Amino acid sequence: MKGATYRQAGVDIEAADRFVDRIKPLAARTKIPEIMGSIGGFAGLCAIPTGMREPILVSGTDGVGTKLKVAFAANRHHTVGIDLVAMSANDVVTTGARPLFFLDYFATAKLDVEQATRVMEGISEGCRLAGCALLGGETAEMPGMYLPGEYDLAGFVVGVCEKSLLLPRPNIGAGDIVIGVASDGLHSNGFSLARKVLLEDAGLPLERSIELLEEPLVDALLRPTRLYCRAALAAIEAGGIKALCHVTGGGLPGNLPRVLPDGFDAVVNERAWKKPPIFELIEELGNVSADEMRSTFNCGIGLVAVVEQEHAQKILDVFQHAGERASVIGSIVAKAANPPGADGVAPLGEAEVRYL
Repeated sequence: MKGATYRQAGVDIEAADRFVDRIKPLAARTKIPEIMGSIGGFAGLCAIPTGMREPILVSGTDGVGTKLKVAFAANRHHTVGIDLVAMSANDVVTTGARPLFFLDYFATAKLDVEQATRVMEGISEGCRLAGCALLGGETAEMPGMYLPGEYDLAGFVVGVCEKSLLLPRPNIGAGDIVIGVASDGLHSNGFSLARKVLLEDAGLPLERSIELLEEPLVDALLRPTRLYCRAALAAIEAGGIKALCHVTGGGLPGNLPRVLPDGFDAVVNERAWKKPPIFELIEELGNVSADEMRSTFNCGIGLVAVVEQEHAQKILDVFQHAGERASVIGSIVAKAANPPGADGVAPLGEAEVRYL
């Protein structure tokens, strides 16, 4: 009797080897001066950039979430690779750090080399846009863990920042200006609600061209997360930025307070920017409340900068020059006085976002 093999159990090592061969030229396109070695070893090597006095390593990790279900249904796999890089790289840059390298984790029941290559092409493009290197990763073939044709993704970014330049700055206060940088749509958050409203309840076909969107629904849903890294680093270098916020799950109310000190709120005017029409479609078809929209989606703002008032126009110009659509969307204000506590001291209160 012939013995059992790994291939019979559902794992194809030869396919994995062919996939690694596909990845190597994609990684080579993203190489930066600090990278040592190449894809294929047990670990990736990256030097700390020269000329830094107190370099601080900054890390971030994230996934793409149920947006992957749309990619599976549409059999489109390139853009979710860009999403994967963006979700972590945009987080890392909010500290003022330059993203250095990216690692991916790709898990599936049975490796489809062509499908996986499309994902990796997107990851390579995301790394190029972020200015970081695709340093390595892991491909896991796990029969029985995933449905046929499906996979899961995780991404990991490491960046570096001079300690003295870390964000947010401690001097955020009343009168500082809130600048919003436009998103390209849903990015990679809120897809459980978006899919329920648009695909499950309304039953809209992915390939249908929607008049409000002026494009097929699938194009709006799979448009990748915008990478703000290069523009954000240019704005930081220009001077005057006190904080950066990546607007992801939880929207502005769930993210902007994370970079504000207690005792201060951000007051935001939603009429200051134009929301991509995908948000209007979800709101109307799902009868979703304004508060639910705000706390689930980015609603058209993917990155926020808190800046000194005298530097606001300069920062707007830097973002515009970098190809971003940026506008003043609000300001920082002191909280109203709270009643004193038992010790006679009035608590400052946690930061919030208030809408005009």
